[in-house]
Amino acid sequence: MGFKGIFLIVLILSQIADNKAMDKSKQLFEMTNQEIDSLLTETSQKDLTISERINFYSEKFLGTPYNFQCVGDGPYALIENWPLVNFQETNCMALCEHVLAMAISDNWDNFFNNLLQIRYKDGIIGMRTRNHYTMADWLPENSWILEDVSRKVGGEYTKSVTRTISHKKFFTSKGIKDMRYVLPDREITIDYIPLNVLVEVEKNIRPGDIVALIYAYKTDVFSAHMLIIAEKNNKKYIREANSKKATTFDTPYKEWASNIQDLEDYFGLSFMRVREELDIPGKVILPWEISKLKSKTRSGSK
Repeated sequence: MGFKGIFLIVLILSQIADNKAMDKSKQLFEMTNQEIDSLLTETSQKDLTISERINFYSEKFLGTPYNFQCVGDGPYALIENWPLVNFQETNCMALCEHVLAMAISDNWDNFFNNLLQIRYKDGIIGMRTRNHYTMADWLPENSWILEDVSRKVGGEYTKSVTRTISHKKFFTSKGIKDMRYVLPDREITIDYIPLNVLVEVEKNIRPGDIVALIYAYKTDVFSAHMLIIAEKNNKKYIREANSKKATTFDTPYKEWASNIQDLEDYFGLSFMRVREELDIPGKVILPWEISKLKSKTRSGSK
């Protein structure tokens, strides 16, 4: 083989390598489902904890357009028949759900089924089984993977608030009349960290933490917004999908805390974190393992 032939082969191999590198630089909204499947498999084989994968995958969402109606209960739902999966658009809860499901999965199929387990009670798709309320539904139903660490993070600064959550009122507002299978009204108390001490507790937060912004004066709901704690170059950030900016973006943690501390609409933040016994390098959770994790969590809380 002549010099020109060898040069041509080297050039082709170099272009293939460049294309692969370019593929890895893509954000999720630029990728096909097949590319996301490959990314899930490749990333699951790295020596990363679930929290580290939350940090990694949430960064791949940066720049994703915001749409409040980005996800729903699928095309056959009677109400909110929006997609079950959407990487082209996102909102604050969809971002956290997709990222958490990706962080525990090793391929597309397992991601999809894990996503349903995270979004719905026992993975059963439907308006009545969806985990609508972050602190009253979403966190308790996902206690097999996440725990409330607000008190650990906030220490002496931690405060509590009690409210009555009414699914009946919520579903009535959506025009639903059949209240069978709907949870009764519940009085729930949660912990939060006041906005004016967020800088003081920065040392206690970790990349991969999922955060809820707590309303100040609403009596029937806790969470106004969901966010993710991210880290880049040893610096912490708030990562969020936000309607005002209509995209997914980062803000340095101290800057975000400074900007929000004087807003009267909110009390503070509640923190959720991957359970320590699961947050180990290389850990993958398969959809059929979740029922056992739920049983273990329930028995351990008694």
